[in-house]
Amino acid sequence: MIQLPSAETLRDQILYHLTHTQGRGEEFATTFDWRLAVSYTIRDLIVTPWMSALRSSRDQGAKRVYYLSMEFLIGRILGDAIINLRLDDAMDEALEMLGLDKQEILDDEPDAALGNGGLGRLAACFMESLSSLRCPAFGYGIRYEHGLFRQRFEAGQQVETPEDWLNQPHPWEFVRLDYSFTIGFKGHVEQVDGRAVWHPSESVIARAYDTPVVGWKGEWANTLRLWGAHPTTLFDLHRFNAGDYAAAAEPEALARTISRVLYPDDGTESGKELRLKQEYFLTAAALQDILRRFLAEHDDLRMLPDKVAIQLNDTHPAIAGPELMRILMDDHGMGFAEARDIAKGTMNYTNHTLLPEALERWSTWLMGRVLPRHMQIIQMIDEDHRKTSGRPDHVGIIQHDQVQMGELAFIMAGRVNGVSALHTDLVKSTVFADLHKLHPDRIVNETNGVTPRRWLRMSNPALAGLLDQTIGEGWTGDLDQLKQLESHADDPAFRERLRGAKRANKVWLSDGVLAGLGMKVDPDAIFDVQIKRIHEYKRQLLNILEAIALWRRIHDDPNGDWTPRVKIFGGKAAPGYWLAKTVIHLINDVAAKINTDPVTRDLLQIAYPPNYNVSMAEDLIPAADLSEQISTAGKEASGTGNMKFTMNGALTIGTLDGANVEIRELVGPENFFLFGLTTDEADKARAKPGHARAAIEASDDLKAALHLIAEGRFGRPDPYYALLDRTWNDDPFLVASDFDDYFATQRKVDAAYRDQAGWDRMATLNIARSGFFSSDRTIRGYMNDIWHVQPMGL
Repeated sequence: MIQLPSAETLRDQILYHLTHTQGRGEEFATTFDWRLAVSYTIRDLIVTPWMSALRSSRDQGAKRVYYLSMEFLIGRILGDAIINLRLDDAMDEALEMLGLDKQEILDDEPDAALGNGGLGRLAACFMESLSSLRCPAFGYGIRYEHGLFRQRFEAGQQVETPEDWLNQPHPWEFVRLDYSFTIGFKGHVEQVDGRAVWHPSESVIARAYDTPVVGWKGEWANTLRLWGAHPTTLFDLHRFNAGDYAAAAEPEALARTISRVLYPDDGTESGKELRLKQEYFLTAAALQDILRRFLAEHDDLRMLPDKVAIQLNDTHPAIAGPELMRILMDDHGMGFAEARDIAKGTMNYTNHTLLPEALERWSTWLMGRVLPRHMQIIQMIDEDHRKTSGRPDHVGIIQHDQVQMGELAFIMAGRVNGVSALHTDLVKSTVFADLHKLHPDRIVNETNGVTPRRWLRMSNPALAGLLDQTIGEGWTGDLDQLKQLESHADDPAFRERLRGAKRANKVWLSDGVLAGLGMKVDPDAIFDVQIKRIHEYKRQLLNILEAIALWRRIHDDPNGDWTPRVKIFGGKAAPGYWLAKTVIHLINDVAAKINTDPVTRDLLQIAYPPNYNVSMAEDLIPAADLSEQISTAGKEASGTGNMKFTMNGALTIGTLDGANVEIRELVGPENFFLFGLTTDEADKARAKPGHARAAIEASDDLKAALHLIAEGRFGRPDPYYALLDRTWNDDPFLVASDFDDYFATQRKVDAAYRDQAGWDRMATLNIARSGFFSSDRTIRGYMNDIWHVQPMGL
């Protein structure tokens, strides 16, 4: 156990860094200066266990885990690190000595713009749990200059602008100039002495930027290594001197483009090429680094599966299989079969989607042009699998002149895992049904989880304090200890304290985020929250249509027995996803009307704060009474927001989709508001001609809501004609079919909330039974079932 510094020591170190790192005197220091001084002080304390962990892994010859992901949505680091080092009380005292406001210091840190949503947040939780469990690991990603985008609203519509998180120093990272690798693209392949030689015509340098990720109690820290793209030559001096300045800077422009933006729009051929280059850039740099480390400690590449476990987070890094085989064959002289077996022995793949369109595909000509040697190897892998598996003709990596990256990842993986029990079953029966029949032991389940350190102890100190006082602090490292709360569910005194903690969070949100929108809300209303990427299958449309129908009902009977409600949305739509952006526009237009309606505004309000990110989630989730998990059954792989809400005492309204199934089983059906078609029922409903129109005609509430939009009650209707047409005549995600059940279930929510004691009892049981959803449990599953890695001693 590490020795914790005193408040006085922390104060002295902060002052040291203010002077010697920031070069500021106290009298001139800004919040920014103080925040960096505090950050460097905390970073110093992380470096010791970090170096110790790296040294122990090397000296003991440990097998290491390498987690490859296009996203690591780590959010702010300072507060999380203070919590994991158990320095929250000492830091409070140190900052008080200095006359500083801790919250102001923490809020000054920008969110690291390294992800979009659940995929990246999961990766961040996994990195923290890997360290908390002392599993030797590296995370590999891209150091995006601008991340996804900063979202704002103009006339209710989403407008994208660049994130600027790196416009100031990032105190947590260490630049590793000695760990730089050349990454090539395009060019041609020739045979030299019986061996293929790839001659790239373009290249960039991948430079390592390391961030230590400290685990609970500060005993172990792993490395998040992000790659920044840099030019192989700064610029062409001859062309510059000739006055062709733009052409002279082309090498730098190519490099900066690769690590500038997360998920560039791939609606154009140039966009597709950039995405493929980004994915290869990440995987090629990671594999060069993995092999460099391996060969520094071992001299036999056949030992690679015994010392290396590579996890592909979704299909983005799926090119890693062919890339590792290329290195083994072309650079180390191995035969195809041996290289294939070694690669499969090290690679594992996590599937995150049941949507066929979300499983990446690249045209064979694009792959062949950007990565010509890899296209050859992919063809070899595909042909080898065809011969050895006896598969049917319609199964394979290359189909209809496209390289199917999901199939490539599956075929090159030792293990393929789903991320919830239902999702894993559906992976076996839908997207990879044919491959599962050929390889029935390959698919396993590892239900997702979230770290309780950030998503309960840090983000919800009011609830964390109550838990500490009630059951002790052990739950932070062992979330199953929350089961002890069950005996308090019928204790009126405990329920009153739980209600007080929730209300304090709601007041915080009301006075902060919501007041910033110009809203004045009643903290005793139901806070009804849906925060996630805007997508048709997540059905934000269903939520806002229910709000319209409810508004109409309240208008017709303003003196009825209504339960006040604040509906809160958060999330971004992909820049090229016009329908999702139309839903955002509709939500904002409906909010503008309802929030200013004197008849209903005390009973129903709608908030949509822009630029939803990790830090906003840390405000919204602890304040939520109701968690909206309303995706179409069979479409959501797992979800992790649903888990965060549950462990923070929000009740769920949801379908039997993703991890909702496991949440409902664990918290009890009586403590979960279930509605909607099952997966099988949804498939049957979707197959019926005219299912949408029939459902709308049968629902007075839905039909009225759609007519109100078409009549222009929420602004000009023409932006919504295509959305309305899709809802009436297509509705692939069954908004209409589930609407009446959803509306009726929301009225059950209203009634349950009016019984405050009953609601608080249900909230207590949700918290008490949420221990399964710790990412520590998930990582233990990966370690035992997939990676075969043991926790390290020190």
